[in-house]
Order: sequence, then structure tokens, then C-alpha cells
Amino acid sequence: MSAANSANTPELMDEDEPFFSNLDIFLFSLIAGLLVYWLIFRKKVEPIPEFKKLDAQTTKETSFIDKMKKTGKNIVVFYGSQTGTAEEFSNRLSKDAHRYGMKGMSADPEEYDMSELSRLPEIENSLAIFCMATYGEGDPTDNSQDFYDWLQEGDADFTGVKYTVFALGNKTYEHYNAMGKYVDKRLAELGAQRIFDLGMGDDDGNLEEDFVSWREQFWPAVCEHFGVEATGEESSIRQYELKVHSDLNMNKIYTGEVGRLKSFENQKPPFDSKNPFLAPVSVNRKLDKAGDRHLMHLELDVTCSKIRYDSGDHVAVYPINDSVIVNRIGEVLGVDLDTVISLNNLDEESNKKHPFPCPSTYRTALTHYLDITNPPRTNVLYELAQYATEPKEQENVRKMASSSPEGKALYQSWVLDSCRNILAILEDLPSLRPPIDHLCELLPRLQARYYSIASSSKVHPNSIHICAVVVEYETKTGRVNKGVATNWLKSKMPTDNGHKASVPMYIRKSQFRLPFKSTNPVIMVGPGTGIAPFMGFVQERGWLKEQGKEVGETVLYYGCRHKNEDFLYQEELEEFEKTGVLTALNVAFSRDQAEKVYVQHLLKKSKEAVWRLVHTDNAHIYICGDARNMARDVQNAFYEIAEELGGLSRAQAVDYIKKLMTKGRYSQDVWS
Repeated sequence: MSAANSANTPELMDEDEPFFSNLDIFLFSLIAGLLVYWLIFRKKVEPIPEFKKLDAQTTKETSFIDKMKKTGKNIVVFYGSQTGTAEEFSNRLSKDAHRYGMKGMSADPEEYDMSELSRLPEIENSLAIFCMATYGEGDPTDNSQDFYDWLQEGDADFTGVKYTVFALGNKTYEHYNAMGKYVDKRLAELGAQRIFDLGMGDDDGNLEEDFVSWREQFWPAVCEHFGVEATGEESSIRQYELKVHSDLNMNKIYTGEVGRLKSFENQKPPFDSKNPFLAPVSVNRKLDKAGDRHLMHLELDVTCSKIRYDSGDHVAVYPINDSVIVNRIGEVLGVDLDTVISLNNLDEESNKKHPFPCPSTYRTALTHYLDITNPPRTNVLYELAQYATEPKEQENVRKMASSSPEGKALYQSWVLDSCRNILAILEDLPSLRPPIDHLCELLPRLQARYYSIASSSKVHPNSIHICAVVVEYETKTGRVNKGVATNWLKSKMPTDNGHKASVPMYIRKSQFRLPFKSTNPVIMVGPGTGIAPFMGFVQERGWLKEQGKEVGETVLYYGCRHKNEDFLYQEELEEFEKTGVLTALNVAFSRDQAEKVYVQHLLKKSKEAVWRLVHTDNAHIYICGDARNMARDVQNAFYEIAEELGGLSRAQAVDYIKKLMTKGRYSQDVWS
């Protein structure tokens, strides 16, 4: 039909011409099909997460209230733990409960629905205890992050809930025990009843003594509150029973894997703390040119792992214990370390079936899973005392495990100050010969070690760099103690008899980040191995420049002992300065002259430039290294600069730096 006819007589059509053309039918079908797909399939996709969630709940019980009712427990001890200490304290408190005619369970908040806390009053004489560690700059530990977020956002009613908190932290950090303080305050705000004061544990002092002192006052207060009496039972209680395997298939035995059996042979992403990646070591070189220390640079190859990282993140590595110590423990206790065993929880309802992956051998447990180099805590001595056959030795071990002033002093001098690990204790107490299975039950887990990543993923996407100093020192007993992780890393040469050395690792995200705007200046202060994250930062600023981005001033304050001995990454840093990536490289050689010079002295020396960058140009300040002295001295230097050039009082200067912290312009990555 012509266009003219169509225009003039729209109601008339040729009888032979179809109402819809083929194209119309095709387009109509396509639109209808898409509409049907959108309506039906879109709706089918939505519920999938819910089904997954329901499925997860059916496989793992998330109600701690139901579990407590089922097992007759009335005390639940939650732990927020990064290095295992809070979990250890939590276990000790849950074991204590039976001495007061109560029953306790230790619980990981990550595994349970914490909104059920409001149901706790359903259980008679119930109590929630929280052992909460603070990580980094006042952050919650990984396993308590969700609980922390929920507490912040939630408006639960905890009326009738009785609780107490023991906080674990370190006084040298700016946000000392922030997580414990927050949980204590927030629970009270939501209506819960605090039945005993917040306990404050300081790892810079004596964390064990802080905990024991708090605990010995806490339990009498609980007894008084609930009107119960101590049963007087001071006997040792085993939590696990030993099973020796004689004919187990070797493929069913753990050989050092953290989570899944055979996960090191059959690696599957994503990689995390429960599923570390075995990264081949591609570089291991000594950084210092002379001196009596060993500073090293390692590169871990993460090609094909799908691992991603940002400058400022931490790499966690799982070390293994020295075979010399492991073998010696076997000798002293007279056992065959290659015996295949399982330690099975006597409480069948417990989520924690074994203290470490089982079945395994004693050798594997002592090598991969247990901490055999740190001085044992008093609860370990308390349980071991019964095995000392010589009366005087048993009396001394019991005394060190007690809370008496003499006992605390003896534990401090004989165990802590003398740096005696479990082997040294067994060697120096010849009559103390505990069964190895009980010893393995009592020793804490060997923890991952964290290192600030010394590279940028923009420049090294498939490689993670570590900068570390090997720890080795002589103790008061004349023994040589070696740092577990650093000595193990030192031995990891790229090719060892044709075999590629590898390291089990994963990434822990950090808040230590370069400014979002590349034009913001940065001031970095990092003496010694504190240079690590700044190697990544400087590499990244260089990469941004190469991309044609405008980059603000990049200023580094670095410190070491001697220019010709331990000036780490000297060639690289001087090259960065030459090419203009580093605007200023300020290095303090503390021992190259009569009077010691440190990074804080150099900061004050260039105070005008520092104040201009901070006050006028919106610079971001980063500190990395020792928390106890360096970080505090550097902070004081910034206070003094703000006082002198900003005309502020000391209180105003402190407030000024605090505001920078709040805005994310003063960040610290420190350790003690």
C-alpha cells in the first residue's frame, strides 16, 4: 500500500495483506519474550541468597541460647580474638564455671546469631562474659567485626541480661582497649546489667597477671550475685580425650593444613585465614650490608592465586616451629612423635571438636599447630603441676600458678623475665613429665604472623614483598631464643635442592591507605623495618606520576643505626628522590655521631615545611614502626610543631592531632 493511500484512508486495508508484518511479529515476540524472562526469571534469582542462608542454618546451629538450654549451660563466654589470647582466656573462664556449680561454654560471636542475646534471661542464673581484644587502631578483631557492626546499628533491648567484659589491649597504642570499652558501654546503653567492673588487660605490662587479678575478684562477685558457693573443686579437668590411631589411611591425616584436609596439595581460591595460599618464595635477600643483625627482603609469588592487595595491607604468614625444639620435647618426654592421634572434645555439643586439626601426629601438632616458644601462661602451669613427682618442684609450679603475691613474683622472674618456653621449663624441672597428649591440649595455637606489605600492587600485581628483621637473643638462663617466623622465613630460599620453598599466607585488609586524592601531600615516618609500607606507597606515587596524574609532595622520614650498615633500600630510595617521586628523603643515622639522632629530631628540624604541608596543604601523616617509643616521640614532635608554629597550647595541639586522626589524616601502623 502506498504512503498516500495509507495517509488518506487508514481504515481501508487490502484483504490479502496481513494485519502484522513478519517484522512486527518478530519484534512483538522478542518484547514478549524479554518481558516473560524479566518477570519469571528475575523473581527466581532473588530468593537464592535466602535459601543459601537457610541451608547454612540447618547445617550449623546458630542459636547459642538453644545450645545452652540443650546442654544445661548458664554461662556463655564470647571472645573477640586476633592472636588467640582472648579465646584462651574465654576457655579458661568457661572451665572455671564448674567450680562454682555452674556450667559455661566458650563461643565465637562469628558463629552465632548475636541478636539472641536478648533471650539470655530465659535461662536461670545466666551470665554473658565478653573477652574482647582490640586490634590495630582501635578496631574489632576479624571474628567480632559483625558483632561490632550490629551493636553500632542495632537497638536491641537487653533488659534482664547480665554481663561483664574483660578487655585485652596494649597501653602503648592510642586506642587502648577501645573494643572492650565500647562493648561494655554499649551493652549498658541497651539495658543490660553489668554485674562486675570492666577488666583491663595490658599486653605492654603483664596481661596474664591483669587477667588473673581480675578473675580472682570476678568469681566471688558472681557467687555473691547469684547466691552460690564455690564447690572447692580445684582438680584438673580434661576437655579432650586421647584416641591413638594404629591403622589410619595416611590420606586422612593432617600434615600442617590450617583448615581443609589436603588443602596444600589441592589449592582452591578464595584464600583466607582458614584457607591460606602456598606462595612460592621468588626472592630472599639480605638488606643490611654489615652489623650483627639480619634484615631481609622476601618476595612471595601470588600469580594465578586471584589474591588482590592494596598498599598498606598486611600479609599474614603461618610459620612452623624449629624441628630442634620439637625433637627435644619428644626426647624429654620419651615419646614417639610420629604416633597418629586425635584429641576429641568430651563435650559432644561443642563447636570445637579438636584443639587443632585431627587426626595428626604429635610431631605435626608441635611443629605446625602449637605455640611451643612463648612462655606458658599460669593456667598451663596449674594443670601441669600435678605431674611433678618431686615435692619441691610441684610446690614451686603450684605457687607460680597461684594468685599469691609470692607466686606472681616467682612466675614473673622465673618464667617471664627468664623467657622460659615449655621446653626450658621441662629441662629445668626434671621431675615434671606430663603426658604429651595433656600438654598438647593445654598449649595455645601457633598464630599467623602479620607483616606490613612492602610493595604496591599497581607495580607488583603478582608479588607481595616482606621486609623483616630476624629475631634472636640470649636469655637469662644462657639459652638462645629465636623468633619463630623470622628464622623460618630466613631459611626460605627460592630454590632449595630444586624444590621451590613456599609460605602459607593470606591478606589482611588494613585502614592504612594513601589519600584518595593523589594531589594530597603525604608525610611518612618509618624507621627500621617501619619503612615497609612506605616502599609500597612510594612505588604507587611513582606509578601515578607515570600515568600522567598530578601527585602531591611525597616526604619520607626514615631512620637506621648506621648509613653503611642498615640503610634499608638505600639505592631504591635515592633513585626515587633523584627522579622526583620522593620530594624529600630525610634519613636519621642514630649512631653515626656522638649524639643520637632520631626521626623526631629531623621532623622538628624541618618544622616549617612540616607545618605548611599539614596545616595549609592538607597533608596526610603516616607513622609505621615501634609503638612503645618511636610512635609516641613522633606524636610529641607533631604536638610541639603545632604549639610553636600554630600558636596553640599543648591541650589545643593534642586536640588538633586528634582531629587529624578522626579525619583519617594521621594514621599509624605500629607494633610493640
